[in-house]
Amino acid sequence: MKEERKRSEIMQSALKLIAEKGFIGAPMAMVAEKANVGIGTIYHYFKDKNTLINKLYMELEGKLIKFLEGNYNEGDSVRERFLQLYRGVLSYFTDHPLEFRYMEQYFNSPYSIDLRRDRIFDDSREGTILKKLFLEGVEQKFIKDLPLVVLFALSFGPILLLLRDQILGFVTLNDTLIEKTIEACLDSIKR
Repeated sequence: MKEERKRSEIMQSALKLIAEKGFIGAPMAMVAEKANVGIGTIYHYFKDKNTLINKLYMELEGKLIKFLEGNYNEGDSVRERFLQLYRGVLSYFTDHPLEFRYMEQYFNSPYSIDLRRDRIFDDSREGTILKKLFLEGVEQKFIKDLPLVVLFALSFGPILLLLRDQILGFVTLNDTLIEKTIEACLDSIKR
């Protein structure tokens, strides 16, 4: 139990520091100090900083997916599932701004290149909820037949920018604006 708590404290400290200062601005010594552990303790749990960064991302992604799956009904139409997912993403990250800031940095860094490439170019039907939804929507001729990376950029990119702008205080997302925004994202990829 103590071991798991210590590991969790290290990861929470890394999350806070990296979200605030970026990957370079959060050296392992600073993470150790914030977690109130010795630097050697971090290396007991994580081989190196890259391992810590990647494991933290995977843990955060797992929490997000679990949240999204809780509000996702496979039996609904592609349209309704799209709306469910995007509402969920906006809701989750509005409530977890540090996690958003970390994940945004991760996706805009070299850390995510291999992960993104594997997910986008994997020819199997497996993958993220969104990938499966896009493939199903294309098959049903509800979504435009475009490469997955384009569908993702057109529909999800604006959501990420809005979330960032909300966190920075440039916009306040209310229910009406959220619904209109999600509909506009869907319109960008809908046939």
